Amino acid sequence: QVQLVESGGGLVQPGESLRLSCAASGNIFRINAMGWYRQGPGKERELVAHITIGGSTNYGDSVKGRFTISRDNAKNTMYLQMSSLKPEDTAVYYCNTNLIERARTGYRSLEVWGQGTLVTVSS
Repeated sequence: QVQLVESGGGLVQPGESLRLSCAASGNIFRINAMGWYRQGPGKERELVAHITIGGSTNYGDSVKGRFTISRDNAKNTMYLQMSSLKPEDTAVYYCNTNLIERARTGYRSLEVWGQGTLVTVSS
C-alpha cells in the first residue's frame, strides 16, 4: 500500500523558517507530479506549490518568493522550504502525489494524500 508521510511541522515565530518533508513508500513504480496543499482555520484547502517529474514548479500567489518546493526522486521524497513565515501561513499542510503503483495485476495510477502536518506561525 502506498503511503505519504509528512514531517517537519511545528510552532515558529513570524519571520522564521521551516522545512517540511513528504516521503512516499510502497510499491511505487514512478512518482509523477507532487504538490503541497494547505488548509487554514476556517479556510478551504489551497495549492501551495507543485512540482512535476521533470522539476518544473509553480506556486500559489501568497507564497511566491518565500517558499521553495523540491524533490529527490531517488528517495521518493518532496520538500517545502518555507521562509519569512507569516501568521497567515498557519495551516495543516498536506502533500499530494500522482504516481504509478506496481500492483499484483500490473500497474495502476493513484492519487495519494498524506495525513497532514500542522504549521503554526505565532509570536
